[in-house]
Amino acid sequence: MQTPAYYADTYKEQAQTQVAATGEHDGAAWVAVEHCLFHPQGGGQPADRGWVDGHEIVPVRDHDSGLVVAVTRGETPLPVFSVGQPVEVRIDFPTRLAHAALHTAGHLIEAAGRAQGWVLAANNHFPGQARIEFTAPRPDARLDTPEGREAATEALRTEVARAIAEDLPVTWENDAEGRRVVHLAYVHSAPCGGTHVRSLGDLVDVVLPTLKVKKGRIRVSYSAAHRER
Repeated sequence: MQTPAYYADTYKEQAQTQVAATGEHDGAAWVAVEHCLFHPQGGGQPADRGWVDGHEIVPVRDHDSGLVVAVTRGETPLPVFSVGQPVEVRIDFPTRLAHAALHTAGHLIEAAGRAQGWVLAANNHFPGQARIEFTAPRPDARLDTPEGREAATEALRTEVARAIAEDLPVTWENDAEGRRVVHLAYVHSAPCGGTHVRSLGDLVDVVLPTLKVKKGRIRVSYSAAHRER
């Protein structure tokens, strides 16, 4: 009934498809399309920005139907769509690339943190607030001083830069339980529903300020961008 096309190809910008269903979400009309390019907010990643037949929308997950549905982004309601109606769908491509770069960089930083013996506690891949949080099962004396925290951060930067320089591929597959698992070559694998770059060489301007430790958590803030295409 609906294909999550944003999984198959992060870089697909527009498509011709047809309406799969219509309904209401929080009192507003929605439309769901068969070939869905729109990634909804979830897994620490913000929603795509997009258009259905030129009408600006934001995608959300409708819990009743399980579909990714498009609701109006502004105050103007969507027009009346009918099931089977042909429509053109399009995403804001620069926004998609920005989200994919941040999400992929987050996985890479997680891998670098795990190499330090830390355990993932939380993540946020939103622009301007992206961060990965860890816990340390064993005491890490480096984190007790500003100099030690900078040294620990530099170790993360080195691991991240090495993987990017190798331009390691980013792939995905469904496991035996049907979960989508994303692989950063040999350095990291994790169940994930986000959008990602094709290879780590697509990442540029990956910046990690000195990490912070608060309430037992190691917080690694970061920023990243997609290289020009």
